Amino acid sequence: MKKISFTLMILSVIMTSLIACTGKTAPVAAEEEGCCGKSSGECCKNTAVYAKKYTNADFYTDGKFNEEVAKQAMKDMFAFYDVPFTPLMEKDMWVVDFGLGDFEHVGMGGIFWVNDAEHVYFAHAIYLLPDQMIPEHAHVKTAFPPKFESWMVTKGWAYNFSEIGDPTPDAPAIPKAHGDVKSKAFVVQHVGEVIHLKKAESFHFLMAGPEGAIVDEWASYHDGAGLRFTNPKAKL
Repeated sequence: MKKISFTLMILSVIMTSLIACTGKTAPVAAEEEGCCGKSSGECCKNTAVYAKKYTNADFYTDGKFNEEVAKQAMKDMFAFYDVPFTPLMEKDMWVVDFGLGDFEHVGMGGIFWVNDAEHVYFAHAIYLLPDQMIPEHAHVKTAFPPKFESWMVTKGWAYNFSEIGDPTPDAPAIPKAHGDVKSKAFVVQHVGEVIHLKKAESFHFLMAGPEGAIVDEWASYHDGAGLRFTNPKAKL
């Protein structure tokens, strides 16, 4: 009995010391792991989704597109998705509302990592805020072959539209500022999925879901002279 009592006493001292050092009891430690086996703060971040924070009331000042506010909206999305905003992005990233006056719904941010006419290749990052679409467009032949491209979503998700194929039911509404589109077939493109342009010179566009989307694009050389928009008012 004395041996058992001595053992229990030693265990009691050890447990008391552990609690004194950590300031926590076993139930608190279990609670700290949270819902996904990680600390509660990290768990909440992993399960949260990005949502729209800016509207046209923020993007336009006296009717003029405010690029600095648009860039700030992009930076807010980058911060949520842990995308570093590098010095190169600070220097070369751009935002555009395509002259349609509705950046909340029709516009984009982006950066051309490379656009090499000599070696005929192109790499691009596309930044779309929640529910934002790129105007429908095509790339036609110029002195260069028509641009052919592929896309991979890296953050969020997007609708990838094409004029090739039968209309897909339950399509999202196209913003009034854009107007009618030729592209009626679409797929929902998730992180890590790669989709290719269905046919050279075909009309197409991307529209972000409600969480926004960051998309990598790889293509042949992009000659701006070959860009054609469905909406005649759209411009760079």
